Amino acid sequence: GSWAREQFRPLSRAMEYDTVVIGGGSGGSAFAKRAAAYGAKVCLIERGVTRDANGVRKGAGPGGTCVNVGCVPKKIMFMAAAHREAMVGPAATAKGFGFEVPESAGKVDWPGLKERRDAYVKRLNDTYLGGWKKEGVEVLEGVASFDDANTVNVKLSDGGEKKLKAKMVLVACGGEPANPDIPGTEHAISSDGFFDLKEQPKKVAVVGAGYIAVEMAGILHALGSETHLFFRGETVLRRGFDPFIVETLMDAMTHHGPVLHKLSQPASIVKEADGTLTYSATENGASEPTAFKGFDCVLLAIGRRPVTDVLCLDKAGVKLDSKGLIEVDEYERTSAASVCAIGDATSTGWELTPVAIAAGRRLADRVYGGEPKARIAYEQIATVVFSHPPIGCIGFTEPQARKEFGDDAITVKTARFASMLYAFNSDEGKVKTGMKMILKGPEERVVGLHCIGPSSDEMMQGFAVAVRMGATRADFEASVAIHPTISEEFVTFGGWGQTKVDGKVKPQLPPYLKG
Repeated sequence: GSWAREQFRPLSRAMEYDTVVIGGGSGGSAFAKRAAAYGAKVCLIERGVTRDANGVRKGAGPGGTCVNVGCVPKKIMFMAAAHREAMVGPAATAKGFGFEVPESAGKVDWPGLKERRDAYVKRLNDTYLGGWKKEGVEVLEGVASFDDANTVNVKLSDGGEKKLKAKMVLVACGGEPANPDIPGTEHAISSDGFFDLKEQPKKVAVVGAGYIAVEMAGILHALGSETHLFFRGETVLRRGFDPFIVETLMDAMTHHGPVLHKLSQPASIVKEADGTLTYSATENGASEPTAFKGFDCVLLAIGRRPVTDVLCLDKAGVKLDSKGLIEVDEYERTSAASVCAIGDATSTGWELTPVAIAAGRRLADRVYGGEPKARIAYEQIATVVFSHPPIGCIGFTEPQARKEFGDDAITVKTARFASMLYAFNSDEGKVKTGMKMILKGPEERVVGLHCIGPSSDEMMQGFAVAVRMGATRADFEASVAIHPTISEEFVTFGGWGQTKVDGKVKPQLPPYLKG
């Protein structure tokens, strides 16, 4: 396209490729396949998987974090946990619906589950490799680093090195788990290590407050491990999630989830003579740490870091921010004219697989598809958390909306209830659903939509389309409810079909009857 001709020097005889892609995860793969389909000569460098002296995984493998140690195997474990939750535990529903549940129903064949999960992931690896081959993408396995902005050096996994030249280099190297700087972290595992566990831990500590920690703790607890979740603040999910959702989640975890340790600062991990782990943490502002003993496993999930330190980005003139993230503009361009970057290693702020895929495809559209305006818009992106219960959300939280548009411009609709799934459970055994709609201005445009509870992960995708299109409350209400469903609440909130004018309630016509 014209944008590419303006930005990148023409391919000289000394250069081998139109684009070299560093990273075979979601974003790098999406770009490589689409660019190659447009006729570009593409080489993709996939790091592969290695292990350090402690057996800690380095590199995710074909398909990146999502396929190998992220979304895909995590969702399999989440679904396994959901099956067990239905049969046994404080919120089990099977007996209420008439099923006889033997005492052995809660026993998990962890090795068998792991074997089938790993085989499923291997098939996806093969699909990625096959997809690259089909589109004519050349693939090298090894660790890449820059010699200059147009030259990449690859230390090949099978030995030797290779220098590649290209008029454009795309960095899509992704991220990896970060560990706290405390004594004994070598005895702990990360979310990557969770998928290496050959046996189910009987007692496990999960450290962190973000969505990965919440998901891991929820899965382990629901599968029957005694699980303790340690987090620094008063609640989990303190950043980026609506307070209404967090409050509902905290209530669910308090009644049906892992043991919660709030206001907890990690101090140390010690491996005892009997092989168990002692995790020490300073709790509730105490001056001395408290020791928690007898853990089979300590899982650290305090955050992630970009894998940019091995790339020698300074040699290419690529600027990083204080967190090591690659600074990019809205078109994925870095400070080096011939280098672009997408995905978790960038400053865009969205560490999500579909975001990286969309960014990669749009970048290929712009550079090789002849569409100079193509780009992903980093706004109104729906996301879910596979917590127990799951969360779905898109757009502004209420505090964000009030800050952005002012208090007077914001109206909020909320509902909290136990769905029919728990019709036969005692009140203590009912998991609550929470739903929230944030409306802006007299037109009542939906600028935020949040839900927590069964099926929240599935229902959000459809509603996200409407929110992205600029739907109003009247648009939502113009869609007749599907009954009985949880999602119908979003189109039947209190005040359905009415509006207030000068303090008086009046009918509000749906859009198709106006004008």
